[in-house]
Amino acid sequence: QVRLVESGGGLVQAGGSLRLACAASGRTFSSCAVGWFRQAPGKEREFVAGISRIGVNTRYADSVSGRFTIFRDNAKITVSLQMNSLKPEDTAVYYCAGRLTSSVAGVATDPDDYNYWGQGTQVTVSL
Repeated sequence: QVRLVESGGGLVQAGGSLRLACAASGRTFSSCAVGWFRQAPGKEREFVAGISRIGVNTRYADSVSGRFTIFRDNAKITVSLQMNSLKPEDTAVYYCAGRLTSSVAGVATDPDDYNYWGQGTQVTVSL
């Protein structure tokens, strides 16, 4: 079992930066690829960024590529999402998710492929 807790959300002006953190508990975290998803009011949950089990591969949604960076520290069992040049359209609840996998390089983008979810953290970007 893996428990995920997000932190770092908040209110920021457009053009600013935030760093989200996902702290994990459970011995199987190193067997998980990790993804960040977001959900805005009235919209479906969407993939933002993901990192493979041992961090050799990352994937980003086109809307955040070049602005967001995902990285993980398996020793500290955390995964972070550095968000720069934030835009109002980035406003959403951000969720961290873990996917048990034997693949060292795979990163899934479908939320249905993930086994564990955090409770979410609100990010609001103002004009």
